[in-house]
Amino acid sequence: MSVMIASLNSGSNGNAYYIGTAEDAVLVDAGISCRETERRMAKLGLSMEKLRAVFISHEHNDHIGGVSVLARKYRLPVYMTPATESGMRIPAPVSFIKRFSTDEPIRVGELEVTGFTKTHDAADPHSFIIRHRHIQIGVFTDLGRVCDNLKKHFNACHAAFLESNYDVTMLEQGTYPEHLKRRIRGGEGHLSNEEAWELFQQHRGEQLSHLLLSHLSRNNNTHEKVKELFSRDNGNTHIVIASRYRPSEVYTITGTDADKPQAATVLPVVEQLRLF
Repeated sequence: MSVMIASLNSGSNGNAYYIGTAEDAVLVDAGISCRETERRMAKLGLSMEKLRAVFISHEHNDHIGGVSVLARKYRLPVYMTPATESGMRIPAPVSFIKRFSTDEPIRVGELEVTGFTKTHDAADPHSFIIRHRHIQIGVFTDLGRVCDNLKKHFNACHAAFLESNYDVTMLEQGTYPEHLKRRIRGGEGHLSNEEAWELFQQHRGEQLSHLLLSHLSRNNNTHEKVKELFSRDNGNTHIVIASRYRPSEVYTITGTDADKPQAATVLPVVEQLRLF
């Protein structure tokens, strides 16, 4: 029993996260082009033919930019809430749109996907839990704050994509206008490194084998800062810093029928190379 996960791209220039078994896979968000999705999946040895659906977290362009072409070319259902569809500026592939409701699981082949609400400045933003038997994967990005729902679901995860968007000092001392700084830090924007770290320290379960730190700001964060912070007391969790320029490796998440996943064998922080 295993689930394969990968970040295809993670950042304000586009987000797409792959979760799949040997038979079925889904994408959470499709913020890079269809062509780039194909190229990156091929590079990782992942088959487009195993994709069964795309789940959209919210309507911002860096999460939906490639979904229209992708859905039409591969005839993929695209799950979103009605409010998310209404807020989309990019034309939605209407014939492929499916609805999901908060906290109601959707079966997609061998996978079960459940959306739950989060705080972000979008019409109806959701995070997702993807389950295969006893294995649970979380996709938690674009978070204004750490809520009780997030704590509960994070604690049950065997692996997660977790936003670590900005360094507080870099944001405060940076060149962004004050209104944008308020948006980012104001509870409906993004999660700071420190907030992500506290969630990891206080609410991770013993079964959390992989954590992919995601959606890092280009201007208000560095991989070095995130690496230094999450190198402290990471226990048996393999820490990866997802890139805004290239896909991560494919990580295999394993579990047992007793819901006790095998711990990752490599524990250091892994930084996906940046292309500056």
